[in-house]
Amino acid sequence: MQVSMLSSWRLARLALLGLVLGSLAWAQDAASLAVDSFTSDFSAMQALTALAEQGQGKIGVLLPETTTSARYTAFDEPFLKQAFHAAGMPDADVIVTNAQGSESTQLTQAQAAITQGATVLLVDPISSGVGASIEQYALDHGVKVIDYDRLTLGGSRAYYVSFDNVQVGKLIGDGFVSCVQAWNVSDPHVLIMNGAPTDNNATLFAQGYHSVIDPLVSAGTYTLVGEPAGTWDPAQARTTFEGQYTAHSDINAVVTPNDDNANAVIAYLKTLGVPAKTFPTTGQDATVQGLQNVLAGYQCGTVYKPINLEAQAAAALAVFLRAGVTPPEALVNGVTRDSDAGADVQSVLLTPIWVTPANMAATVVKDGFQKAADLCAGFADECAAAGIGQ
Repeated sequence: MQVSMLSSWRLARLALLGLVLGSLAWAQDAASLAVDSFTSDFSAMQALTALAEQGQGKIGVLLPETTTSARYTAFDEPFLKQAFHAAGMPDADVIVTNAQGSESTQLTQAQAAITQGATVLLVDPISSGVGASIEQYALDHGVKVIDYDRLTLGGSRAYYVSFDNVQVGKLIGDGFVSCVQAWNVSDPHVLIMNGAPTDNNATLFAQGYHSVIDPLVSAGTYTLVGEPAGTWDPAQARTTFEGQYTAHSDINAVVTPNDDNANAVIAYLKTLGVPAKTFPTTGQDATVQGLQNVLAGYQCGTVYKPINLEAQAAAALAVFLRAGVTPPEALVNGVTRDSDAGADVQSVLLTPIWVTPANMAATVVKDGFQKAADLCAGFADECAAAGIGQ
């Protein structure tokens, strides 16, 4: 009887030791996660499997729309699902919805996710207004919130995950300046077009490219023709550009904030017979159309934001919060100012990349962000010149 009791006691101690060692192992693995840990194979997410088992409740992902950007269904949703799955989260514990541009729908979806047991929300707000309402509702119900891709001004989220959006704008500005020189645009008369004023990212992008272009305007190197009200609607962007170009026929270069708006401008310029490599435009998002415009010489370049890495960083942060564990400092690598709340928000900020024909093969194609077959359809010669194999 004594031997049996002793054996049981030893087994219990061994089991406890195993739990402690296992706990230390996952703690060490999870604590080693840094903002640069994530790769295209999602393998870094495996360090979070024990945390995923420890956590309670579901995670609700609230995406904004598909009208002005196809990225949310083409990239964000599948990448987020893949990241959570790789971390060991049961698929049933991840609720992903898209509000299709409706603020009331996004608020309703947030409330529904909480009703279904979400303890963490990952929110890409349509606007700061609805974002703040969602975050207040979540706060009232004890649910933690992460702002994803866009910051909610005046919000109450715990963290923010995005790219360094001022740097995105600076890349646009630097790329624009290089392109003006390379395309031999003499006496640049520049129109600056911004994204929607309701999107804080648009404000940060503008801050970045203004930091590059404003000194050139002040020095008299560039002439700033105008800066009309911004939009993310390509049709509206084209209408705006047509009006500006009609009023100011001296415009010979335009800062455009994303690929879709750039394409709207380029389409109009083509109707006027403007040849390639004469009228610089810029963009971001590395869309197929945008990349093809870059290859064809109608767009200077595009900012590539590896959404698969952003999705992993956001999913990792959500898993930490769901488990009630403070994320490591190497993951939360910066702060972002919420000017409306007068507070700094702990942030995970990833690094964007400026893409031209010179590095297209080594970035968006190599990463699988865009398929060479899609990119090169109708652009075989341009792809060959850029070293992109089909």
